[in-house]
Amino acid sequence: MTVKTGDKVKIEYTGTLEDGTVFDSSVEHGTPLEFEVGSGHVIKGFDDATLGMKEGEEKQFSIEPTDAYGEHDPTLVQKVPREVFPQDVELVPGLLFEAGLPTGEKVPATITEVQEGVVTVDLNHPLAGKKLNFKIKVSTIISF
Repeated sequence: MTVKTGDKVKIEYTGTLEDGTVFDSSVEHGTPLEFEVGSGHVIKGFDDATLGMKEGEEKQFSIEPTDAYGEHDPTLVQKVPREVFPQDVELVPGLLFEAGLPTGEKVPATITEVQEGVVTVDLNHPLAGKKLNFKIKVSTIISF
C-alpha cells in the first residue's frame, strides 16, 4: 500500500535548515506527526513528498520557500510603539511572541530591533524565506 490523498499517515521526521540546524523533529515531540494527506494541515511540499511512499519507507528531500512558509515579505516588518507591549516584559531582538491581528487571528512574530520608544517587529513566519530539508519515515498508513 502506498500513500495517497485522503490517507491518514504517521510520519517520523527531522527538519533542518541549510546550515544543518534542526528546527523541528518528531523525536523532540515524542510522537510521530499524524495528518490526513492533502488536507492542508502541513505545508504543501511536505504533503506532496509523502505521496507514493510505502509504510516503513524513508526519504530525504528539500522544500523551497514557495512550497513551505513563503518568501520573506519586507512589508510585514513594522515599527510599533513600545507601549503596546506589557511594561514588565524585557524586549530583546529574537524574542518570539504571538501578535493579535485586527481580525482576531494570532500569528507568530519576532522582535528584530529595540530602540527607545520603538520596537521593530517581523510578522513573517520564522521559517519564511528558508529552504527546509527533511528526513522522513512513514510509520503508519491508514487508508479510507
